[in-house]
Amino acid sequence: MKLFWKLYCSMVLITALACSIGGYVLIDTQFRASLDREVSALYEENDLLRYALAQELAFHPLYSRQELAAAAKGISISTSRGTVAFRLSGEDGETLGGSGQLAVEAAPLTASLPQGQRGWVMDALGDGRAYLHAASPLALEDGVLYLENCREISSLFQDRSEQYQSFFTLVLALTGAVGALSLAVAAMLLRPLGRLSAATRRIAEGDLDQRVAVQGDDEIAQLSADFNVMAHRIRRQVQELRDAARRQEDFIGSFAHEIKTPLTSIIGYADLLRSRPATEAQVREGAGYIFSEGRRLEALSRKLLDLVVLDRQDFPLRPVPLDTFLNRVGGAMAPALEQAGIRLTVRAQPAAALMEPDLMETVCLNLLDNARKAMESGGDLLLEGLLEEGGPLIRVTDSGKGIPAEELSRVTEAFYMVDKSRSRAQGGAGLGLALCRRIVDLHGGTLELESRSGEGTRATVRLRGAVP
Repeated sequence: MKLFWKLYCSMVLITALACSIGGYVLIDTQFRASLDREVSALYEENDLLRYALAQELAFHPLYSRQELAAAAKGISISTSRGTVAFRLSGEDGETLGGSGQLAVEAAPLTASLPQGQRGWVMDALGDGRAYLHAASPLALEDGVLYLENCREISSLFQDRSEQYQSFFTLVLALTGAVGALSLAVAAMLLRPLGRLSAATRRIAEGDLDQRVAVQGDDEIAQLSADFNVMAHRIRRQVQELRDAARRQEDFIGSFAHEIKTPLTSIIGYADLLRSRPATEAQVREGAGYIFSEGRRLEALSRKLLDLVVLDRQDFPLRPVPLDTFLNRVGGAMAPALEQAGIRLTVRAQPAAALMEPDLMETVCLNLLDNARKAMESGGDLLLEGLLEEGGPLIRVTDSGKGIPAEELSRVTEAFYMVDKSRSRAQGGAGLGLALCRRIVDLHGGTLELESRSGEGTRATVRLRGAVP
């Protein structure tokens, strides 16, 4: 059974039960109070009869049964109900005298009275009438007589029966009204739970921004507030999982992207050593580049993992001479640039800059590789290392196709490619400049791009400061 119907039935049943019990107690209490009043009136009538008998025999303190029976014939007491009938009976129930006709017999009551005490019983006749029957003892010189009188109380039972019928009708009407009201109350009380249920289904469908309104300060309101807290935490945890998955995807893309540059250098120098006669010095130089690029590839994979997947921000920076650093970068790109017909010029001032060399080399190689891809028919490429008033900078200037002005602000977004067909053909994934910006931010520097379509591009990396 649904909670709505449980709540509805409970409200109706509790109301009907409470009203029934309350009504029964009220009617029964009223009946007993009326019965007590009738008993009091019965005893009062009995006392009046005793008093009248005493007055009749005022001069005969020790009267006999015959005297008392004779005196009783002349006694008459009237009330609002008419003349009170009574009788005198012996201990064996024998009627000795009286006035009027009593509807009940004497023996059952007089035989059960304690000695010297009065009492009463309720008698029901076969025709549906009910009477209160009272008897009180009279001590005589020749024995004990009982003065009996009765009072009809059929109207009490009739009134109680009518009250029960009226109350039953009232309870039915009240139950119907309460039932209709309970429908509205139950719907109003359970409406917040309906909203919670709907919000839960929407969250299960993927809408993690779903929240419910908190109204009031009752338990349902507290449940709504707790639901919102839970939804917020679920959304945060899901976002963290998505971020972790995205970082892993970025790492895979970045690693696949970055591994190509050192591999290009390694393959280029290996091809030179394999296909051309070389002096011992050239062999040594080529082998040195192959070895250094292999070591850099090993270190780069580890650092990219820390940077992209683990989101590490505390790489140690150390002073690195710009001229030595940029000459090594230019040498690593030399074979690929030579094959593309690009003339590379490296100019660097003898100044030191704080950097993580493997990661900064990734930045420089990405910028040079982007320039190579933009210069399909060859051209001039300039790699500079300068010391300006604001600090050291690294600049790459090419004479390639350039970047349209409307695209320039988006080229550092992850997976964004200006020329998608050319990037796919050359193996690009749109992660190079996004990774460059992240590495430069890690160094506390800035990455600036200037370009005009058809005239080339200038990329400037400004670092925090020079090392004296």
